[in-house]
Amino acid sequence: MTAPTQGGGRVCPDGAGPREAAGAGAARPAGRGPGMDLAGQSGRVANVRSVCLHAPGGMRPIWQAAHLPVLVLGLALVMLVAAGTGSVRIPPTEVAGILIHRLSFVRGGGAALQAEWPASHEVILLQVRLPRILLAAMVGASLATAGAALQGLLRNPLADPYVVGVSAGAGLGATIAMVAGVPVSILGVGSVPILAFLTAVATMVVVYSLARVSGRLPTDTFLLAGVVVGSFLWAAISFLLVVSGDTMREAMMWLMGSLSNKGYAHVKMAFPYMAAGMAALVVLARDFNLISLGDEEARYLGLDPEEFKRVAIVAASLVTAAAVSVGGIIGFVGLVVPHTVRLILGPDHRVLMPACAVVGAGFLVAADTLARVVIAPGEIPVGVITALAGGPFFLYLLRRRKTCGVL
Repeated sequence: MTAPTQGGGRVCPDGAGPREAAGAGAARPAGRGPGMDLAGQSGRVANVRSVCLHAPGGMRPIWQAAHLPVLVLGLALVMLVAAGTGSVRIPPTEVAGILIHRLSFVRGGGAALQAEWPASHEVILLQVRLPRILLAAMVGASLATAGAALQGLLRNPLADPYVVGVSAGAGLGATIAMVAGVPVSILGVGSVPILAFLTAVATMVVVYSLARVSGRLPTDTFLLAGVVVGSFLWAAISFLLVVSGDTMREAMMWLMGSLSNKGYAHVKMAFPYMAAGMAALVVLARDFNLISLGDEEARYLGLDPEEFKRVAIVAASLVTAAAVSVGGIIGFVGLVVPHTVRLILGPDHRVLMPACAVVGAGFLVAADTLARVVIAPGEIPVGVITALAGGPFFLYLLRRRKTCGVL
């Protein structure tokens, strides 16, 4: 089954970019080989430019233009419900009252709202649940945005933030910190997230260096380098787990993804890197549309593909490293969310990037809430919840792409 695009072409519903949106103008004319003359190439580029860059906003459905406020409102509702859900039930009105009271107190108007709830509820909400909800939203937004970026960059709809090997690097650092019992603590953040972040960044540098060929960065080489380095690091993690002894359970919980025992210190640690990386990816949204057409077409449209790849890879790897360092390895968020948003809102990265951030935040907040309450007072690693949701979706994606003739 195919669906019409804004440019008049037709694209598989699970397509990863706006290549088909260029319509017939972007297709190679019949009888013309790879050596088409400059005039033909210029005409092709002009058609692509007119569709992908300068389409007036009025061509979009009104609901699509207003999607972001609706998604933000949905995220706020999910966070409100999550804040009141747990072993101690806090009504949504009470949650809102506590937050308003706290904000009024911080701004110097503490007497403006009389507290009519147990003091224990305020402590549970502000000191236990709120930092965890904020961290879940940040991690979900980061992974979803990085996934959308890598799918567009690699032109591979099955790519996710972990294909570059950053998660394996973070896992190795965290495992070393737990097995060795590194006692370092900086600004209230323990050695596990700090060492995980540092090794994740180091892994990004190694993969990038291995993938460069004569000053260029072929996407297929980059993908293979990430897989090879990641496989080697996972072998090292497995060895450490075998000799870890009593710390194996702690390490396994971290590797499966968990947001338990996290506080505001972790939020403060990860926020600058996540915010900077996601901001860069959103700013580059137009360039992601261009690179989805291919390196040659993007170059004719004024984009330097190699420079763009460097910036995009660094930004995506940075937010992934920050997310994994504080949340562990939480799978499928970077795969499920971009595809879901793309199916609903289309492949335009100017719409896709911010929408993925909001939907990814809401998705992980909801998943973490389920992880907290399913076997309360125990807890399931949130990575298990996302895998249970993402596995069936992955199979659905494969079936849809096979139906479309892609696989």
